[in-house]
Amino acid sequence: MASRGGTCSGSSSDQENHQNLTTEIMRKRKRMISNRESARRSRMRKQKHLDDLTAQAANLRAENNHVLTNINHVTQLYLNVEADNSVLRAQISELNHRLKSLTDIISCMRLDGAAFDDHDFHDNCDYDHDQIGGGDDLFSPWTLVHVKQPIMASSDHGFMY
Repeated sequence: MASRGGTCSGSSSDQENHQNLTTEIMRKRKRMISNRESARRSRMRKQKHLDDLTAQAANLRAENNHVLTNINHVTQLYLNVEADNSVLRAQISELNHRLKSLTDIISCMRLDGAAFDDHDFHDNCDYDHDQIGGGDDLFSPWTLVHVKQPIMASSDHGFMY
């Protein structure tokens, strides 16, 4: 009986060892499958993140191009306005000069005898003392005072309104 019991106990021990070994192999296999599945999910997450970043980069490039286009457009508008302002400033200067010239001409035409002693008048007007006889004769075409003003010619032949 001892041998039978020993055989039984040995057989039982072998069976337990075999069962433990099988269980250990199953656990390793299960862990390996779980690790592979986890790695696959990790690769999928990584790929999705990469795809999201690629899409975001494409959107940012498109937005950047749109902003650059707007900047170029606004810059062109600014340059056009700046050029228009420059033309307007030149026109203001020319019109102010013309206004001063016309004011000087009117001043010269309205002078009475007392104004002939004024130094500004002598500098701006070319007149003949003998020719100007009085206030009424001043406006006759034969006795007009001639103002020393340059004749200004412009390439635009006037102003556009």
